[in-house]
Amino acid sequence: MPVQASSVESPVSLSITQRPRRLRRTGTLRRLVRENTLGVEDLIYPLFVTEGQDLEQEVPSMPGCYRYSLDRLLEEVRTVWQLGIGAIALFPLIDDHKKDNGGTESYNPQGLIPRAIRAIKETCPDIIVIADVALDPYSSEGHDGIVANGQILNDETVAVLVKQALMQAEAGADFVAPSDMMDGRIGAIRRALDAEGWINVGILAYSAKYASAYYGPFRDALDSAPKFGDKKTYQMDGANGREALKEVALDICEGADMVMVKPALAYLDVICRIRSHTNLPVVAYNVSGEYAMVKAAAARGWIDEKKVVRETLISMKRAGADLILTYFAKDIAQQLHTKRIEF
Repeated sequence: MPVQASSVESPVSLSITQRPRRLRRTGTLRRLVRENTLGVEDLIYPLFVTEGQDLEQEVPSMPGCYRYSLDRLLEEVRTVWQLGIGAIALFPLIDDHKKDNGGTESYNPQGLIPRAIRAIKETCPDIIVIADVALDPYSSEGHDGIVANGQILNDETVAVLVKQALMQAEAGADFVAPSDMMDGRIGAIRRALDAEGWINVGILAYSAKYASAYYGPFRDALDSAPKFGDKKTYQMDGANGREALKEVALDICEGADMVMVKPALAYLDVICRIRSHTNLPVVAYNVSGEYAMVKAAAARGWIDEKKVVRETLISMKRAGADLILTYFAKDIAQQLHTKRIEF
């Protein structure tokens, strides 16, 4: 029942010069003074690719995300390009019989990823293709590096990563994205790319990648979980923030074109620190575990998925991210395409 004016008590006497609520009065006004926005140009869409024909296998722990055979992958690429998504990141599911400790399949010029890159560039030449550089999808041990006596070898791994990056550049990748966290790999890859004439192939460095429990669904999608131990000797300690600045500074000195924080949601403070530390584009990876939690809660009716996703992604922009790599990219692009997005 509406409150009658006569029943409203007289306001206390206030001397207010600034009334912040004036700028929140209507939706149009709120949009006018909004500090951060989320646009389709801010999004990078991760895609899983697998061998086979006419395959679209949903990842059980990531509802709405699929492993695509190459023919179906091309259909998805066309769809998201039409929605305005300008960049995709590729991740492969490799057959077990092609995996070994040296990750040799990672630099096979006829392997799954180079074939996918070439096909995508033939189908949609202007879309930006970002290729993951790491050994874990190709490793029989499930680690990002070569294993010897239970240890992850750094320099020997970097030599393989260089071969992988060169193969991806040859196939047509716009960016190579080392996600392994081996020391010195950005410089080694940059020097090799330049020496081979790939001066326009960029490097998106996973500069602050933490040893996180949020990666579980991704490892399910690619069957890439480590066969022993964990990744804490090369991925960062979740308790550290200042160390991220050191990692970023090293990658910038070695030739990175963009730097990434992974995961994003539990590390917004790190994104903020890095934003104030560099003028390079900063990328936030809204990882599989973050995606899966939202999907699980939404499926139970506990949250409004669209509103939570938008609030989550804008928090990453507010923290300082220029770009967001997110499994929600297609959903957001569809909402933007139909002008239905609102905060």
